[in-house]
Amino acid sequence: MKPIVLAILGGAALLLLFSCNNENEDITQSVNKNGSVETAVKVEHLDSMYDILVTTHKIWVRNEEYKTFTYRDTIPSLGIMNTTAENQDGDTKDVRVRKDYEIFITVK
Repeated sequence: MKPIVLAILGGAALLLLFSCNNENEDITQSVNKNGSVETAVKVEHLDSMYDILVTTHKIWVRNEEYKTFTYRDTIPSLGIMNTTAENQDGDTKDVRVRKDYEIFITVK
């Protein structure tokens, strides 16, 4: 009975893996400037202890930028990590770089 359960779980895991798609269908090439809110989020490195989260909202009304709001928040730095970098010639080198935050946005 155990091999059947393992086969079913393995098949379900493979099905979930193949159903994942890295392509985002919501990516647009241009903003509808007739009436929309355009939001940009980025993280800037301040120093070894802190980063700055910059959130910018542009309000578009009748094809004109009505107003822009920019918010800056200080957040803790994630520290340093070791990784391998490659230049244009294909040469690799071990380097230390700052860790970056991943940004996830939920819109309701």
